[in-house]
Amino acid sequence: MAIQSTVQRPVKTIRFIRRGEVVTLGNVPPSRTLLELLREDLGCTGSKEGCGEGDCGACTVVLGETAGSAIRYRAVNSCIRLAHSIDGMALWTVEDVAPTLPTACGSLPPEGALRLRPGEAGSAAPAGEGKGLEPTLHPAQQAMVDKHGSQCGFCTPGFVMSLFGMYQNHVCKGEPITRELAQEELSGNLCRCTGYRPILDAAQTMGQLPAVRLDEAALLQKLKQLAPAPSAPEADFAYKLPQTLAQLLAARAANPQAQLVAGCTDVGLWVTKQHQQFEQVLDLTQVSELRRIEHYPQHLAIGAAVPLSDAFAALEQDRPQLHNFAARFAGLPVRNAGTLGGNVANGSPIGDTMPLLIALGANVVLMSERGHRDMPLEQLYTGYRKNVMATDEVLAWIKVPKATPKEQLRVYKISKRYDDDISAVCLAINLQVDQGLVTQASIGAGGVAATPVRARKTQAALLGQPWSQATVQQAMGTLRAEFSPISDMRASAAYRLQVLGNLLQRYWLESQGLQQINLASFTLEEHP
Repeated sequence: MAIQSTVQRPVKTIRFIRRGEVVTLGNVPPSRTLLELLREDLGCTGSKEGCGEGDCGACTVVLGETAGSAIRYRAVNSCIRLAHSIDGMALWTVEDVAPTLPTACGSLPPEGALRLRPGEAGSAAPAGEGKGLEPTLHPAQQAMVDKHGSQCGFCTPGFVMSLFGMYQNHVCKGEPITRELAQEELSGNLCRCTGYRPILDAAQTMGQLPAVRLDEAALLQKLKQLAPAPSAPEADFAYKLPQTLAQLLAARAANPQAQLVAGCTDVGLWVTKQHQQFEQVLDLTQVSELRRIEHYPQHLAIGAAVPLSDAFAALEQDRPQLHNFAARFAGLPVRNAGTLGGNVANGSPIGDTMPLLIALGANVVLMSERGHRDMPLEQLYTGYRKNVMATDEVLAWIKVPKATPKEQLRVYKISKRYDDDISAVCLAINLQVDQGLVTQASIGAGGVAATPVRARKTQAALLGQPWSQATVQQAMGTLRAEFSPISDMRASAAYRLQVLGNLLQRYWLESQGLQQINLASFTLEEHP
């Protein structure tokens, strides 16, 4: 009798740049996280393991990628980032920002790392002494020391790395770090000792310290050397990282059982919390065509591999009022890793982008080697985390109509915690009012059904009616009756229904000029 055996696919070698040198690692399982690779394989224990779900930021590292003739720096959570996904990138951990300090991991060559020479501003040694010595601390670290930003110390490496990302993306470009910017970009890092005030002080004072610069030209050259040829065929590895759309569609058709990932901010939890192991992973985050945002006269086309931080930035350019909502979508390390396409394809009923996209009338484009399909976003879903995609299809694009002069868009997120939390209810309302009548109505809701949904009955109740308190009161009842939410750890069903109507009332009040009901309008006074 013949015995069937499972063919073990070869594992792709990972190559990335750390401290200016190429690091090559083989035999890394496809489900291995970057944090496991750092702590267990490389012995770099500065990055801490906290929540294991991208919520606390203790594991934060910084990745660098080429962006034309420059380098884009992104702080990400290493606990839910798959190790193979950093192939071809540059990596910085907390051990790398001050290379002369004792580190928990092996000594990598310091060439190309952050450094100052004796006699330069910020160097610990005077000119002529200690040739080749490195500075003691990077400004991100020194500012934390000066402002007493570290208490128990567990969260400190993560904060330092988020500060390092801010330093590269803002200070090195001559941009000031305001209190508001510091609060937004550190919202994904949790301080269990409630030491936020000195940490925010540290963020604002980094730029006042002696500058430390990366040799970006040398690093950019090395990153380009690591880049694979786009036309090269993708081998049958256990972790597939296609570079072109054609490679992605061919791989999807040949491997319909492979786990598709795009940033891994949700699938990563299947690994860390459910202990799932994937025989094969298909990662679309390096597909060049899907990393683009294309501008057309009537709409934006956002590729499925575009990080959420970039997607939100593009949406904010067209609709600046979305900034507060975008900043409350998880923390920056999650937005830097997760993608808009992944959030939409995931189909979670509490995914925040879908109610907004539904209210904006967005379409999705599904692609396979057989062709493509274009449909309204809400038609993608058939049930709880289920959709109409065939096994050989991928979600490739999200098409978002551009703003019209008369639209009045508001998006409301209700959660137990203001920053870095999951919604109990999310409601996006987009109306147009002409001469006192509602001429267009588009409403998307999350957290109230098995899928993100369009509030069709409420839209009908508003359309053609006078924009008045009486119309709003009637529509509030319709909105509450339209859905049957469940009770769970985030909110009861009764609370969700009450809040739905209240948010429509809030929209009405804001349309009449009342702004103090919006928490985002409050500015906390700073006291010395």
